[in-house]
Order: sequence, then C-alpha cells, then structure tokens
Amino acid sequence: MLTSELVDLSRLQFAATAMYHYLFVPLTLGLSLILVTMETCYVVTGKQVYKDMTRFWGKLFGINFALGVTTGLTMEFQFGTNWAYYSHYVGDIFGAPLAIEGLMAFFLESTFIGLFFFGWDKLKKGTHLLCTFLMAIGTNLSALWILIANGWMQYPTGAKFNYETVRMEMDSFLDIVFSPWAQAKFFHTVSAGYCTGAMFVLAISAWYLLKRRDVDFAQRSFRIAAVFGLIASLLTAQQGDESGFLVAKDQPAKLAAMEAIWDTQPAPAPMAILANADPNKRENTFEISIPWLAGILSTRSIDKELPGLNDIIEQNKVRIQSGLIAVQALEKLRSDKNNVEAKEIFEKHVKDLGFGLLTKKYEAVPQKVTPEIIEKAALDSIPRCVNSMFYTFRLMVFGGVSMIVLFGLATLFSLRRTIAEKTWLLRWAILWLPVPWIASEAGWWVAEYGRQPWTIWEVLPTHLSVSSLSTASLWGSVGSLLVLYTGLLIVEFWLMVKFAKLGPSSLGTGNYYHEKTLMK
Repeated sequence: MLTSELVDLSRLQFAATAMYHYLFVPLTLGLSLILVTMETCYVVTGKQVYKDMTRFWGKLFGINFALGVTTGLTMEFQFGTNWAYYSHYVGDIFGAPLAIEGLMAFFLESTFIGLFFFGWDKLKKGTHLLCTFLMAIGTNLSALWILIANGWMQYPTGAKFNYETVRMEMDSFLDIVFSPWAQAKFFHTVSAGYCTGAMFVLAISAWYLLKRRDVDFAQRSFRIAAVFGLIASLLTAQQGDESGFLVAKDQPAKLAAMEAIWDTQPAPAPMAILANADPNKRENTFEISIPWLAGILSTRSIDKELPGLNDIIEQNKVRIQSGLIAVQALEKLRSDKNNVEAKEIFEKHVKDLGFGLLTKKYEAVPQKVTPEIIEKAALDSIPRCVNSMFYTFRLMVFGGVSMIVLFGLATLFSLRRTIAEKTWLLRWAILWLPVPWIASEAGWWVAEYGRQPWTIWEVLPTHLSVSSLSTASLWGSVGSLLVLYTGLLIVEFWLMVKFAKLGPSSLGTGNYYHEKTLMK
C-alpha cells in the first residue's frame, strides 16, 4: 500500500506548484482585458496618451505572461509523473479539455501576443486592436478549458465507470463543457483575475499621483482601472454566490467545513462569524453567529437545512458499506465479466464505489474491512482541518467585499476628477495591492482542500491517485521546485518594480517624467 507520506508529499508538490503558478495567472487575465479597454479608447479618441497607456501596461503584462507560462509547464507533466493512476483512471475525460487548451487557446494567445508587441508600427489601428482583443480572448480561453477540467473534478458529470476497463469514460462532452460547476468556476475565477489586473493598475497609478508624476497618464489609468475593477468585483461576488449555492447542493461536506457546522441546525442555519472548531470533540468550542444568514445565502430559501459534519459522517458510513459491496462485485466482474449476478449488484451500488475505495487506505482486501476501518474512512470523508477552511473562506470574502468598496470610491472620485486630492484613498489603493492575490489563493485553498479526500469528488480518493514514487525523489523535486519558483518570483518582482518606477518613461517617447527630468 502507498504510504501517507508519499501521498502527502505528492499533494504538497502539486499544491506548491499550482499556488506559485497562480500568482501569475490572475494578473495575466486581468491586464489582457484592460489593455483592450485602453487601446479601444486610443482607437476611438486618437489620443496618444491611451496608446502610451496600452504599451506601458502591456510591457508589464508581457513580463508576467512569460513567467506565468514558465511556471505552468511543470503542472502538465505532474499528472503523468506524480498522479499516474489518476491519469489512467480519468485520463480520457480530464485530458480532453487540457489538450484543447494546449492546441487552441495557448497557440492563439501566444500568436497574438507576438502581434501585440511587434505590430504597433506594422498594423493599422483597428487591426492592432483586433490582435489585442484576440490575445485577450486566447488568454480567457486558456483559463476556460483548464477550469472545465477542474470543474469536472468537483462535479463529475458526463462520464460513467466502465467495469471492464476499470476507468471512468466520457459519455457526453457537452455535459462536461456546460456543467454548471465548470461555468461558475470559469466566471468566478476570470472575474477575480480582472479584479487583480484592475487593482494592479489602480495601485501603481495611485503611487504616481501621490508622487505628482505623469499626472494625466496616471489619472486616466486610475479611472479605467477603477470602473473596470468595480464591474469585475461585483461580478466576482455574484459568481461567488453562485459557487456557494452549488457547493451547498452538491458538496455538503465542503460547505459544512466552510461554515464550521457540526450538527444540523433548524432551517435556515445561522452563519458563524468567529468560531473555533475542535475536530476531536467534533464541535465548536467557541462561536459568534448571525441567525439565518448561512441558510439563506447557501440555499436561497428559509426552509432547507444545511447538514452538519457529524450527520454527514454517519451518512457516509452507510455509503462506505454500500461501496464495499460494489468493490467486491467489481472484483468478481474482473475475473468474469459475464457474471450476471455480480453485474446486477455492481450497478445497484456503483454510485458508492468511491466510498468503498476509501477503505483501501487501511485495508486492501474489502472482505477484511472492519467496523473500525469504516469509522476511520468515514472520518476521512470530511476535510481534516475545519478551522483552516472556516477562516480561509472568510479571508476570501473580506478581500472581495473590501475591493468592492475601494473600487466604488475610486470610481466615484475619479469620475468627479477629484481623485488627486484624496490622498487617503490613494494610500489605501497602494496598501491593498496584494489583496486580490491573497483572496484568490484563499479561494483556491477552500476549493481544493475542501474537496479532500477526493481527487474526483466521490469517485476517486486522493490516496489511490498518486504514482509509486520514492519519498526521497519527491523531497528532492519539491525542494527543487520551491527554489526555482521562488527565484522566478523574485525575478518577476524585480522587473515589475523596475518598470513601475520608470513608468511610461520606459517607452522612450520623451514625454514623461524621467525623460523630462534628464532633459532639464
């Protein structure tokens, strides 16, 4: 059997790679559409300042894009090296959107990024704007296919288990693409990326305004970022609400962990603002709650209960016992695929097959599984650290709400042309620069850690998904990746700070602060 250390190291490696990579992704998503907005202003008005804005912020976009691609390549290979059984079990389904992402979105994105940077003096205004638009479309399509794949992991629709091949096989590509989970994850994730791009432009523009540098350039950039960010933050909140509704409907264990609900409450359930969950006692030792709020927000009703973790554990014990029957029937079918009785039993219990597989962490032979093992497997069927889920979710929500307020005030004062006088708001914008990244990373933690113990929700347990590697090789690769990615992050930070300090003077037009200072 696979050791828990091997599984934990495999998870650590992929989590570290993904979270490092996602430091670059949201800024790429956000800046791509902001560049379209700025260049549209240039084409419509003909004002040179909008062209300069597009070129300058595009330069920072290019730096971020290059390093984002570099960090993302490793993740593709990890599915084969570290998650071999996962790739075998669901590769026919999971591989399709990733292949489309590589063949269509990535090449579309890369091609038009080249035209964006090198086509300014070779293409007409409208043609170059079209290239910028297609670059943004490519960036978003790249995210779309990856999030379709991730959405399927959260809600495995459009596929069924084949007992002859012992694999999940696709039976409806359209069901996978148009799954409500895939669509909600896409819109919530990309709109959060738009918030990140807007906050990036807003904070740097605020710094220029505080320094009284390139004021016209900064005010126009600030205004576009504020309006864009307000729209994006409101869309993010709306899609976050939709995601929460889907979690309540399809992943009750994740929602119960997010809200630290141990015992089912009368509908509508209260929402705890502060709490301390004790996993050993399976209760909260401390809690401050708002009545009704969790039930209304999560179920959009006042009469639907939110099941608590204790009730979910008891329900999952029944599903584990049913799943063990499915596992035993599957073993008979692998020996004799024409066994009619085994096939009937398997089809009756196949929906709980994943729960039966949870016991393989403790006992490989299903006939030897004891009530004690079923108890352990049932406890494994909920997220381990409820406190991390509870507070990480609230950190994400706080980040989102605070950005709505900030973008709203920034929009108000920038449209009134009084933003340069609001030094308190400019300082707030600079201070809030890391918030969208923190909120995004927190959101991914809730989504992915909250899915545990499943790689594919209620289908394939994580402990069965990994490759048979040595722990020494995993420790080596984890260390190497952390060193490499930290180095890339330092390079990104250094380049971004360097060009942000130069500002539009880096364009070499002779019209901006540093160039004018040198001329004097």
